[in-house]
Amino acid sequence: MNKQYNYRQVETKWQEVWEKTGIFNTDLESDKPKFYNLVMFPYPSADYIHIGHIFSYTGADVYGRFKKLQGNNVFEPMGFDAFGLPAENFAIKKGIHPKKVIDNAIDNSRRQLKESGFMFDWSREVTTSEPKYYKWTQWLFLQLYKQGLAYQKESPVNWCPSCMTVLANEQVKDGLCDRCDAEVIQKNMKQWFFKITDYAERLIKDLDKVDWPESSITKQRNWIGKSEGVQFKLKIQKEKGKNSEEIEVFTTRIDTVYGMTYVVLAPEHPLVSRITAESQRKEVEKYITQSQKQTEIERQSLEKEKTGVFTGAYAINPFNGEKVSIWIADYVLYGYGTGAVMAVPAHDERDYEFAKKYGLEIIEVIVPKEKKDSGQARMTEDSAFTGYGQLVDSAEFTGLTSEEAKKKMADWLEQKGLGSKKINYRLHDWSIGRQRYWGDPIPIVYCPKCGTVPVQEKDLPVELPEKIKDFRPKGTGKGPLASVKEFVETTCPKCGGKAERETDTMDTFVDSSFYYFRYPSVGNDEVMMDASVTKKWLPVDMYVGGAEHVTMHILYARFITKALNDAKLISFDEPFLKLRHQGYVLGADGKKMSKSKGNVVNPDEVVKAHGADAFRTYVLFMARFEDGGPWDPKGIVGIKRFLNRVWDYFSETKELLEKGNNFDKWLKGRTGKTDLKIKVSLNKTIKKVGEDIESFKFNTAISQLMVMLNEFYEVKINDGEVDKHKSLIDVDDFTRFLILLSPFAPHMAEELWEKMGGKDSISLEEWPKYDEKLIKDEMVTIAVQVNGKVRDQLVVNADAEENEVLELAKASDKVKKYIDGKEIKKVIYIKGKLLSLVVG
Repeated sequence: MNKQYNYRQVETKWQEVWEKTGIFNTDLESDKPKFYNLVMFPYPSADYIHIGHIFSYTGADVYGRFKKLQGNNVFEPMGFDAFGLPAENFAIKKGIHPKKVIDNAIDNSRRQLKESGFMFDWSREVTTSEPKYYKWTQWLFLQLYKQGLAYQKESPVNWCPSCMTVLANEQVKDGLCDRCDAEVIQKNMKQWFFKITDYAERLIKDLDKVDWPESSITKQRNWIGKSEGVQFKLKIQKEKGKNSEEIEVFTTRIDTVYGMTYVVLAPEHPLVSRITAESQRKEVEKYITQSQKQTEIERQSLEKEKTGVFTGAYAINPFNGEKVSIWIADYVLYGYGTGAVMAVPAHDERDYEFAKKYGLEIIEVIVPKEKKDSGQARMTEDSAFTGYGQLVDSAEFTGLTSEEAKKKMADWLEQKGLGSKKINYRLHDWSIGRQRYWGDPIPIVYCPKCGTVPVQEKDLPVELPEKIKDFRPKGTGKGPLASVKEFVETTCPKCGGKAERETDTMDTFVDSSFYYFRYPSVGNDEVMMDASVTKKWLPVDMYVGGAEHVTMHILYARFITKALNDAKLISFDEPFLKLRHQGYVLGADGKKMSKSKGNVVNPDEVVKAHGADAFRTYVLFMARFEDGGPWDPKGIVGIKRFLNRVWDYFSETKELLEKGNNFDKWLKGRTGKTDLKIKVSLNKTIKKVGEDIESFKFNTAISQLMVMLNEFYEVKINDGEVDKHKSLIDVDDFTRFLILLSPFAPHMAEELWEKMGGKDSISLEEWPKYDEKLIKDEMVTIAVQVNGKVRDQLVVNADAEENEVLELAKASDKVKKYIDGKEIKKVIYIKGKLLSLVVG
């Protein structure tokens, strides 16, 4: 056996073996317990898979290999999310057709993933830009259309002037496009939407069913944004020559209504143009234009200075008949609630800030109970009181607690026919239309006679034309497909007359909202998901990916799953039972990796220099999986040294056997009693590594393997036939250690397993079980003295009796040489501490 570990030779060998044997291609019909282990598939929008992908995929792969060793039938598929802005922008940058860019990127990415040793089932690979896949994206659209969940409407949308397309709210980060960082503006357009808001309550409630990080559950709940309150009407003071109008407002704090001193409308509210006084019109229109340049997220920012304009109109508070001024302000959104709010500056921070800026009245109507009881002045701080308390100056409701008043005031409104209890959500419907080329054509045609008509399922897919003169976005509100006459002109599925196709394409998140359904049914072109296969394999048992997708992809996937459940196509309504996130791998400078910063690490270079096993092990060792951390090129050297020591240990001990020394007898024939310390350590290692992998604490699992290897090296035996010390342990112990290591360093583990006589892949072995008795903390170390000198240390149970410890001492090689052939004259045993032998 070669003493020096040749990682390139070993890794190439086993990658070829895995490819040839298809060992990781899952038999979906197996009777073993199923385990669907899924990682988010990548956008092939660059020349190579970045290091963040490797970090995520390695964690998922280690977990999958662990589950396989535990006896599960693990399904770990992989594919490519190839449509959408990332890929198209990359193609535009390169100046070549998106398909060519994508094909090259996928080939390179697939090579990188295979060279990293992941046990992906490549027989079920999907690529979302292939017609055989997006046929089912279009099929999904039609299912939602049938359910009334896909519809068109004129609406203010997020428009990226650089990407020249509409973006969903979830694709806007701090007012910028999450793909190109351009400033996003608001624009009124007719768009296709999915009615995700119909599922808002279920999306919140069913979060109780899943095992996710608490931060992700909270993030999704907050994004959906449930608010329980009251919706009621305020009459607008009628001006001469104008029709009577009403404003409908929603509030969660009706108990503060007597403190209302003004009303705020969203700038885009349709009432604005009708109620604005002529003296204020110019100023109001200027403000509306300015607000259209901001995204919803910017407008809602707590840090943003509050601005607004008086409309010149007034509304009447139905509770007390008081006149309140009507303003417009960009912190109110037309898409949330009614697009109008009652402003109570004494009890809302935003309203308070606004009122102070514009000199509006502040009336306190809620006070903390302790202040009211003590007779203290009610307003002592220069800020709003936003908590609950007791009502003051609130007519017949004065003296009630906030909770009591909320109920009684809501009842009063309902009795008067002015309002009712209402639940609102922050969540908006999902805008899915994109004015871009590289995406799924929406399967809709427009007929002068029949109107909007869906394409029939038998005619799917509506294929994206590859030949196009210019695939760059036009910025006209129409996508590039509008210029492809052969695509646009078609016949109506209903009447057979002339019709035109929809020229918008679908958001790439529609592709990824169901891909986990498609994987198990790849190869079946008749249905999107085979009923029996889906019933057996879904939902996903473990899903691994970035936390940044919680309010985008993961939210959309949950919505699609619930919609398919309602359509009776599946029997479950949550797609991902368990979810785990990886952190970010930062550059060596501690900053997020980017080409512009020059701190990007190409995985190819690392694998070439150190090997895939070292790379896999180091990315999981360098930081906690959920946190991530900076890439330190020096750190991988230590991991490489660790793996080389594993190889060296086996190489040295195996060499003794090859020389004809009685290695087999030494190892296999030993009782295990003389190396109980190793047995205890190994059993603790088995327990810890298993528990750490289960909880995604990969860095501490690797640390424990390092500690165990050091303990192997500390076991010394001096045999008369060999004139040197060698590190020796029981063959079974090393085998178990190798299985523990195999999820992290699968190539080396396979090679050593084969050299130890293993017939099949080490991945088909069984995860070692630990002995509960040996891992209990009551194990103690006993010093063994012979004629006053310590000759060995034994790890025994704290309750071990003298005769048991004496037998272990007699069997110890380190003690034998000093007592063989001699009489034991005296035995002194101090329980749990010392065994002293006097011989002569």
